[in-house]
Amino acid sequence: MRFTIAAVFSCLATAATAHFHLQYPPPRGPFVEDNEPTFCDNYVHAVDNRSVFPLSGGFFSLTSEHPKWTIGVLVSTKQDPTSFNDFNSDSNVTQFALPFVQSNGEGAFCFPLDLSHLNVSGLQDGANITLQFEFNGGDGNLFQCADLTLSNNFTVPSNVSCSNATSSGTSSSSSSAPSPSSGSSGNSGSSSAGTKVTVAGITGVLAAGVALGLSLL
Repeated sequence: MRFTIAAVFSCLATAATAHFHLQYPPPRGPFVEDNEPTFCDNYVHAVDNRSVFPLSGGFFSLTSEHPKWTIGVLVSTKQDPTSFNDFNSDSNVTQFALPFVQSNGEGAFCFPLDLSHLNVSGLQDGANITLQFEFNGGDGNLFQCADLTLSNNFTVPSNVSCSNATSSGTSSSSSSAPSPSSGSSGNSGSSSAGTKVTVAGITGVLAAGVALGLSLL
């Protein structure tokens, strides 16, 4: 009996600490799960060996361990952004490369990212920038960063995967960045909605688990 209840709570703890992995562009450093709730996964300084990234026609890809989540992308043109404030404009407005969008499903996802049309000063051929990816699956904000050099002439290599998980758990690949198969556009408020749904789901699972445990007494 004690073992059954302990197993239920163990599963819930695992679900509540699920994370996401930035696949492309390459993140600032190796993934460290415990550090992901901190600024840039706790990699405070930009790297010297920046990745080249297309100014237009780019995309980013990630893997999600959450069934419902939001993702937003911030951009900084500072050479070494070391705080969240460095992703704000001179008028203290957050600079979004991608406003928050909501998506459903676990697995691989790919989003188009065209930086050439953003109203952000300094986004031009040869510029060094940093993207900060902010993910929320209902258990808190998670962060990873990528340090890039923009190029008008760079094409994402064909061996870089761009695929979206579907509701059935399968994936479909494309040479260009498809829209998330089950996502929808939103704003920063979407994060709160995702949190409410996830918390409600965890509460329901918890109640079911406790009921199962009691029935075995």
